[in-house]
Amino acid sequence: MHHDTDRDLLPEGLGDRLPAQAAAAGRVRRAMTDAFASHGYARVETPTIEFEKSMASRMVGVKPRRMFRLVDPISLRTLSLRSDITVQIGRIAATSLAARPRPLRLCYCGQVLTIKGDGLDPTRERLQLGAELIGNDSVAAAAEIVALAIEALEAAGATGISIDFTLPDLVDTLAAEALPLPPSQIEAVRRELDAKDAGGLVDAGGQAYLPLLYAIGPFEDAIARLAAFDAGGALASRIAALREIAGRIGGRARVTLDPSERHGFEYQSWLGFTIYAAGVQGALGRGGTYRILGEAAEGEVATGFSLYPDRLIDLLSETTDEGASLFLPWGHDTETAARLRAIGWRTVAALSPEDDALTLGCSHQLTGAEAVPL
Repeated sequence: MHHDTDRDLLPEGLGDRLPAQAAAAGRVRRAMTDAFASHGYARVETPTIEFEKSMASRMVGVKPRRMFRLVDPISLRTLSLRSDITVQIGRIAATSLAARPRPLRLCYCGQVLTIKGDGLDPTRERLQLGAELIGNDSVAAAAEIVALAIEALEAAGATGISIDFTLPDLVDTLAAEALPLPPSQIEAVRRELDAKDAGGLVDAGGQAYLPLLYAIGPFEDAIARLAAFDAGGALASRIAALREIAGRIGGRARVTLDPSERHGFEYQSWLGFTIYAAGVQGALGRGGTYRILGEAAEGEVATGFSLYPDRLIDLLSETTDEGASLFLPWGHDTETAARLRAIGWRTVAALSPEDDALTLGCSHQLTGAEAVPL
């Protein structure tokens, strides 16, 4: 006998959330979006699919080749499934909300899809939540955004949070005057710094940039090394800004610095940060300052972050108790049941006299007007 097993398979990198995981996901989404709202961030919702041109042209560094694409049978134009909601927030800020007073505080929550996973992670669909502060990329804006990312993760149940700061435009800033590089070498120096390859850095003509490979690690030590390296003062304002933001975090998160880290910071400007939590493999999110390309040639500055809490949800779902549920026997009083639901009980009603409370996984049974533990 031939069984058709293909119909039960899911494509690689996609998966279901079963009850415990779905319950944990619901709690994480609610906790994070409540944290955003409590700081004045208004939630917007964007379509899962839109014109590829709109997605690809809103920010520098967006990679259309990572997006699922198809032709719209109505307009005959190419559509893309969203791989990042941040670019859609940029579109809203530059169009529908262009006339709103700045800074504009927006937040979002939704699923995103990519053709292939990130690095060793095969996952192609992820939950993305975030907050964007549009029209400001000052130290005050960055400090608010970093603190909000920490608060949202704490509210969701993350512990042992750590923040790793980087300066995405570091090489460009130094190459302009302090440590001149011909334009042809800038990309190679950037790449070797990112790879932490001292030999490669020297070969690429970046000998003067070697000390940056050692300005890495716990924040106080690393920022002191970076300040000692910055003889010409080209980085003085950035160093002062990082110290101020780290001061605002206080003891709520462990702070580290890796000034030349570029992976994942395709469109950030002067500040980037990665956020981690205890027990969760890999980064939980990234953020920083960036520009939204709009009507004006120079675009509009913004500061924000994106969190990808799927691995945190998996961790939390391992300890998720689905909670007490109350079995309603065949022929029970519906008004009593409604009253118990109103005070927070989750009820499971018998659909025949044979239905049994224990088989259905209930913790209590309605006896008369009382919820009796089993």
